[in-house]
Amino acid sequence: MRNRHIAAGFSAQFPPAAILAPIVALCTLSSCSVAIPVSASSSSAMWQGGAPEDVTGSIAKPPLKLSRRLDPEDLRRAVAAMSTALDPQGSGASVNWDNPQSGAKGSFTPVGQAYPLDGKICRSFLADVSASENVERLQGAACREKTAEWALTELRPFKKS
Repeated sequence: MRNRHIAAGFSAQFPPAAILAPIVALCTLSSCSVAIPVSASSSSAMWQGGAPEDVTGSIAKPPLKLSRRLDPEDLRRAVAAMSTALDPQGSGASVNWDNPQSGAKGSFTPVGQAYPLDGKICRSFLADVSASENVERLQGAACREKTAEWALTELRPFKKS
């Protein structure tokens, strides 16, 4: 009978709801969370290994620039020379360019053969750019689709290896 009195006193002092509520709250708050996509199309792409439709947190890289010292006409002439030099049907020789109005000049020398990359034709090169009494020796690569113009994909100062 004494055990019954202790048990009755315990439940009177601590009702079951008062004990159970904090335990439930603790379990709920300490559990892990899982994000589930809302739309059917994005969830099916995600679960099938495809990319979701909404891409967040990505910042497009700005296009590479041959030299910040070139004005628009210098750049137009340089790109024309680069296109001629990198043409896989060309001779593979260096192609020079210059702009008598600004005094800028330079050359492009293809390095190695053209190669395919992601459905594009690419080719490495060495370039010399002289503008505003400054001479830069660069190495890089450019790619183009079959009917498009060449676009720089790599560019850095030339270092002999």
